[in-house]
Amino acid sequence: MPINKPVLLPVLASLASAALVAALTACGAGSSTVQENPDDYPSRELDWTIAFGPGGGNDIMSRTIVEILNKKDLYPADIVVENREGGSGAKGWGHLLSNSGDPYVISSTSGSFITTPLQADTGWTPADFTHIGLFATDDTLFVTPGSSDLTTWEDWVAHAEDEGKVTVGGIGTVNVDYIIQAALAEQAGYKIEYVPFNEEGQLQTALSSGSLDAIVSNPGSIMGQVESGDVNPLLFTGMKRLKALPDVPTGEELGYEDLVSMPRGLILPPDAPDYAREWWITTMKKVVKTDAWQEYLDKNYLTADVRWGDDFTSYLDATGTRFEKELKEQGAI
Repeated sequence: MPINKPVLLPVLASLASAALVAALTACGAGSSTVQENPDDYPSRELDWTIAFGPGGGNDIMSRTIVEILNKKDLYPADIVVENREGGSGAKGWGHLLSNSGDPYVISSTSGSFITTPLQADTGWTPADFTHIGLFATDDTLFVTPGSSDLTTWEDWVAHAEDEGKVTVGGIGTVNVDYIIQAALAEQAGYKIEYVPFNEEGQLQTALSSGSLDAIVSNPGSIMGQVESGDVNPLLFTGMKRLKALPDVPTGEELGYEDLVSMPRGLILPPDAPDYAREWWITTMKKVVKTDAWQEYLDKNYLTADVRWGDDFTSYLDATGTRFEKELKEQGAI
């Protein structure tokens, strides 16, 4: 099989284990269940966790939602946003796990929400959390450094075959980015060494420094570098070409299959009260109808895909089954 397992797996396992220990310790000290009259919810400061570093798609979506909530006066108290990156999301979502039952702790989701517990002992699965909704899916651009003479997909494949093995990167150890990189390599017939990152800035720095031959990144995170010429876009993993990049082919056009998308949604901790989930569903229905949200989708090249509550749960179940199948076929788990 022409694909190496992603490097730094011991790091992920260590971070995931640390997150689990922290969660269990916190749970042992007593969960953060908040007792209040459901009619008074929400009335307190909200702890908003972003499970990855600044600048990536997860970070951008979370901060966009918070900005809309504030501008539209949809949340009556302060919202404290914190990036708790580490362990391909294990640290951030472990924080939610440690606050089981607390309706004042919340987080956005990404592909790692599904894939990280498939690969590491996180102590949780997506089914453990309280699901608010899915809002959009996020595809990726495959790019090389702007200094590279590899400016087309055909150039890239020929180069990868000549090299014998190329070093590529993405966000997360065993995540959507890895699934895409592995699927492209396997179907095109070249070998990769995959290097995972927790933060978009580090990923892009590694590409520009020559440590990586290519990366995949969400368009909203990398388009500025495309426009400045700092990277060369070779392929888009979505179903249709981006209007902003009409000359960049899709993977489907080139005959590649099973190029998965990143799910962008919102969750509460395990055992959060029903009244809190219903409040968030009602409120987020208002958020996704705003002009600011549509501008966010357009600016970041996301595809709207809205599913609430139990429908989001069904989506997570089905997507988890698909991701697990892909990762097993690629030998990653």
